[in-house]
Amino acid sequence: MRVLPSGDAGVLLECADLAEVLALYDRIVADPPDGLVDVVPAGRTVLVALDPAQTTAERVGGALAAWEPVGARTGASAHPVLEIAVHYDGADLDDVAELLGCDPDEVIARHTSSLWTVAFCGFAPGFGYLTADHGGWDIPRRATPRTKVPPGSVGLAGEFSGIYPRESPGGWQLIGRTEVPIFDLDRDPPALLTPGTRVRFVEAKP
Repeated sequence: MRVLPSGDAGVLLECADLAEVLALYDRIVADPPDGLVDVVPAGRTVLVALDPAQTTAERVGGALAAWEPVGARTGASAHPVLEIAVHYDGADLDDVAELLGCDPDEVIARHTSSLWTVAFCGFAPGFGYLTADHGGWDIPRRATPRTKVPPGSVGLAGEFSGIYPRESPGGWQLIGRTEVPIFDLDRDPPALLTPGTRVRFVEAKP
């Protein structure tokens, strides 16, 4: 782990891989440093935002640098598990099955049998990048992105699964759709999927 200053009120942690990001995020949430305002995980980094009236980036950065190397995540069981019903009728379901060398039913079985965790958020408000407890997902993005992906579309790209919170362009392989509102400004918090949230996908009844 590499510890870098981020402005005068933040620390950026550069990690070896996503597993270290997830473990660091759990540890910081479980044992937050004084003056913590926010912690933002990404694909290979964790940003720790601080209140300069309570602490300094140098003090927190030094404390974080002294931490022992992070192993497997330890706080995952403390996060809630959401069940999200999916209609597995996505336009790319057959293509994903071909990429994986199986039939569409097997894709659905693999997607629903995994426990997924929101590793980080980005791209659009409420869009969570979910990783599976069982590996084996490595799905290339579409060669030609769609100009409009409907809200609620469930897709795969690389090692991640995700749900489009609103209509937007996108190049993920679409395997289904959900009617669950992923981002709602009238809800607190507006985003249903936040870092650390665990998700179990279930097949929706016809």
